[in-house]
Amino acid sequence: MTSSRESREAASGPEKNSHGAGLALLAHDLPDWCGRFGELYLSGTTVMFVLHGNTFDFVPMPPANSAGQTSYVTLTEFLAERLFASWDLVLHYDLARGLRCLAGRSEKRLRAMIELANTRVGDVSSMRKDPASILATIGRFVERNTMADDEDRLRAAVILDHASYVVPRGEVGQSLFTSTHLVTLLNWASSPYVKRHNMAFVLIDRNLADISERLTSNAHVASIEIELPEETERALFLRHIVGERDVSQLSDYGIEELAGLTAGVSLTDLNVLIRSTLQGGRRLDAKVFRQRKKQLIERQAQGLLEFIEPRWNLDMVVGHDAAKDRLREDAALLARGALQSVPMGYLLCGPVGTGKSFLAQCTAGAIGIPCVKLKNFRSKYVGETEANLERVLAVLRRMGPVMVIVDEADAMLGDRDQSGDSGVGSRVFGMIAAQMGDTRYRGQILWMLLTARPDLLPIDLKRQGRAEIHIPLFYPSDEQEVRELFLVLARKLGASLQEHDVPPIPHLGDLSGADIEGIISRAWRMSLLTGKDHIGREQLETAVGDFMPSTRTLERKLQEMAAIIECTDRVFLPASVAARVEEAGGREKLQERLNGLKRLVDAR
Repeated sequence: MTSSRESREAASGPEKNSHGAGLALLAHDLPDWCGRFGELYLSGTTVMFVLHGNTFDFVPMPPANSAGQTSYVTLTEFLAERLFASWDLVLHYDLARGLRCLAGRSEKRLRAMIELANTRVGDVSSMRKDPASILATIGRFVERNTMADDEDRLRAAVILDHASYVVPRGEVGQSLFTSTHLVTLLNWASSPYVKRHNMAFVLIDRNLADISERLTSNAHVASIEIELPEETERALFLRHIVGERDVSQLSDYGIEELAGLTAGVSLTDLNVLIRSTLQGGRRLDAKVFRQRKKQLIERQAQGLLEFIEPRWNLDMVVGHDAAKDRLREDAALLARGALQSVPMGYLLCGPVGTGKSFLAQCTAGAIGIPCVKLKNFRSKYVGETEANLERVLAVLRRMGPVMVIVDEADAMLGDRDQSGDSGVGSRVFGMIAAQMGDTRYRGQILWMLLTARPDLLPIDLKRQGRAEIHIPLFYPSDEQEVRELFLVLARKLGASLQEHDVPPIPHLGDLSGADIEGIISRAWRMSLLTGKDHIGREQLETAVGDFMPSTRTLERKLQEMAAIIECTDRVFLPASVAARVEEAGGREKLQERLNGLKRLVDAR
């Protein structure tokens, strides 16, 4: 064993016997996730870790001495070269490359590792690449290493990349091979003999939900999320890639400004943003930056978020005065940094066409924060729905402050008691509810749930501490308000309309904002066909007279009643609506009528 010991010393220095010896995890210049890794490992309770989240990004590698510079490497290089820098053997496995030694950028250390691996593990270069063979080989090495004398025992780490292809999520017993892999890993994780010595197993995969839940939820396994970079990390990286160049020559923004504006963007994508600017020769002005940021955010979320640039603020909203006052006040509090006084989220409810989406976007414009719309993240493939949502939430946590609009929230977010989908709906609901209720993100992630049927939304999401403020919206019934709405929606469509050209409006109280927008669109079309550059009174009178409001009054009454019952602040109810509530005998009586309406609608 003399030659083996000499190889080990050449690779990593003198042997250390204490648990965690040589493990470089607690230095102040390492990423935050390393701290949790180190605490768990050095406690002697955990030897198996699942790293997930932003695993494909660059990781900053602190310099070896004060004169050096920070470099940026892949996660596996960081593990081998920094975290396990003085360990005897670091083995890396993925399906494509098979088993290999991983030593970072040191050729000398790599040669020593290969010599050591050939002696203790076998010729890794000639091994089969299938997981069954590799895990069996590693298993034999683990057993021999734990039984070896102290002077011959190796400090060894095993890194399994793309772990979901080895132990995928799915029903237990579906595949004998994957079940065997799972049991093998669990045996290593729980073995008291392995925990007693310097051995560690690191599984890497972007999506935690893609890995077997039997593994990730095991008490002997620690799942650690690698989050998207913070502002300070982005600033350091920008300085690294810009180098000695004058940033004002290539961008309208300085380093610190760019770092602040790129929340939710990975270092890899930030590298693309700057390199494409340097090589393309196109200055990074406000217009170019908005386009590229939108692309990068949507790419980071893999198309599951739609980045929205609000074109209006609350001044464009007609009516809903109490709601606008509340939203403006909250915008002012956010601007002052009084985050604890701002709600975690809002619920905008009311009949279809009352302008819920428009009000939400105008609120984002008033607050002046990025706005994204949650798109359909559900998938027919096992585990992919949860993985998609996990990815979206990771982006949102780093984007903050951000407003998240969830349209048709009752259908999008699922239910704790949802059945018939192998528990996907309840898991999705749990993930959303946990994030919405996480007060660390108060003022950072502002949820805006939109629905015409708030009664179908689970009460867990509507409670205080999640979607706290419930704002009901109703069709306009005041003639002056309706006339003003015609003018505002004409501006929204880019058309010119004079107030004196708005004719008397029939169907007061029966026209939604969407109905009025449709009438204006028809009148604008007719005006253009007659050669006008504005909406003429004659064309608008024709469009108003020909328009036929929806006859689905029963559904509308149900939606209105549900919105009234859901309201959290009396001030949000218009005087006419509040009077109807009193006439009905209060909200309790209204609830009884709502239940009756539901039965009627369901019977149709």
